[in-house]
Amino acid sequence: MIFKEEIDLFDDCVRSKGLKQSGQRRDILRTFLKTEKHLTADELFHLVKKKNPSIGVATVYRTIKLICDCGLGRELRLDNNSVRYEHLFNHDHHDHLYCKNCGELTEVVDVEIERLQEKLAKKAGFKMQGHRLIIHGLCRKCS
Repeated sequence: MIFKEEIDLFDDCVRSKGLKQSGQRRDILRTFLKTEKHLTADELFHLVKKKNPSIGVATVYRTIKLICDCGLGRELRLDNNSVRYEHLFNHDHHDHLYCKNCGELTEVVDVEIERLQEKLAKKAGFKMQGHRLIIHGLCRKCS
């Protein structure tokens, strides 16, 4: 996996913020892009640390924020203020089911829910620009 488009976008974003691109930022970005899962910053740190032992946890936290600022990822705030990060760039819209017991996060797509949200917004005269739906409960294993 090369991720040329994502890396170019990230480099442009970093430059536009007056920051320098570094090997550590690149390692963090590539690890994030390769991992198709909802990661915490600490999980990302441990994955990147295997590739580059010199990376510090603060660098990962700053870089994941930068990744989100650049539109490549987004944060999901869950119960007890825990935060996970997921890919955003070139990914279709989806919602989430979150198990409050084991922490499993499942992506779901439902056309009916999307239509209902659009209908509600239209009825209220609201111009919807996006939304995030996270349904909290218990997964099959935990219920």
